[in-house]
Amino acid sequence: MKVYAIDVLDRRSSLTMTQRGLPPTPARTTLGQRALESPTILVTNQHSLPDAEDFTEGYRTLKLGKVVGESTAGWIIHTWSARLIDGSSLRLPRTRITGADGTLMEMHPRPVDIPVTRPIGEGLQSKDGQLDTAVRELLKQIGPTRR
Repeated sequence: MKVYAIDVLDRRSSLTMTQRGLPPTPARTTLGQRALESPTILVTNQHSLPDAEDFTEGYRTLKLGKVVGESTAGWIIHTWSARLIDGSSLRLPRTRITGADGTLMEMHPRPVDIPVTRPIGEGLQSKDGQLDTAVRELLKQIGPTRR
């Protein structure tokens, strides 16, 4: 699912279609293809585990937008379950994950572009400094004409 989401975020229109009497629209949207075609921001933190690790790596590699928050945990390795004689199971490392540049991702947290640490107890006050920062940054990107 994460690869599909990255694909949708990465799609760009190369054509514009203008139907008579209507404003111009990106061709992908007009043709019903899933493409966001808008600026995005990704929020991560140290609780973002394996799927978020590789999603963040894809997001950064494809330069889809800025990453806000805290670095991920760096816990990315695919494991498989092995059944033991007594019926219990054990998780065993099976697949090493590397970035597009060949860098090993395990034990290497995905960095952020805009660091924001949430203070302890912030969530109890119905606040989220990471999300607030991400929204402010996104509003800067879209500018007053798109609001």
